[in-house]
Amino acid sequence: MAKKPVVGAAKTRLCPPLQPAEAVLFYEALLKDTIELCARIKDVDLALAVSPHNAAGYFKEITPPGTTLLPIDCPDIGNCLEITLGNLLDAGYKKALAINSDGPSLPGDYIISAVELLNNHELVFGPGEDGGYYLIGLKQIHHELFSGIEWSTSMVLDQSISKANSLSLSIALLPAWYDIDTWQDFNRFKKELARLPENELLHSRRFFDRFGDLPFGVDEPGARG
Repeated sequence: MAKKPVVGAAKTRLCPPLQPAEAVLFYEALLKDTIELCARIKDVDLALAVSPHNAAGYFKEITPPGTTLLPIDCPDIGNCLEITLGNLLDAGYKKALAINSDGPSLPGDYIISAVELLNNHELVFGPGEDGGYYLIGLKQIHHELFSGIEWSTSMVLDQSISKANSLSLSIALLPAWYDIDTWQDFNRFKKELARLPENELLHSRRFFDRFGDLPFGVDEPGARG
């Protein structure tokens, strides 16, 4: 699930200390690293739900050949998820998974586990540390899972599980992971890069190399001189 990077509309919670132009470059780095993460997973097909609807040209330039692009404009993320996953299942796929575009250090094994868990479960969630979810996988669309949810709040996962339970769906949960939304997340990701192999997350590494003067060590954002 990916939005075209646009100055002033990407990672605004990181501004300040990031300038809007820096924030959009950071989001673009996360997006490209997430695409490469998914492209490395064997025996799955890569698809991107892209918004706005006219952004397909941009995404065609940054995705591997054979990537399915699904241009979409929706009132909320739930509607986007329902339409996108439904379109993939209608196209003949037996399983469909969606992940967000701003957590590229997610272990690829988590995605593989999600695919495997769907062999014996009807629904799989990757819990986000903020109360949402970074991944959802299913084999059949259930409208209730995507309606009546307080999106972008800490209630998303709990409400979604409650909906699934009301439908008597069997649920599997992956380990929790984090999105990069706040300055604390930003610093956490920077430190995580130092522990990961140097040939991974190259777009994010280039961003940090370019903007090495940012005050990465602080816990709270402050004004830049």
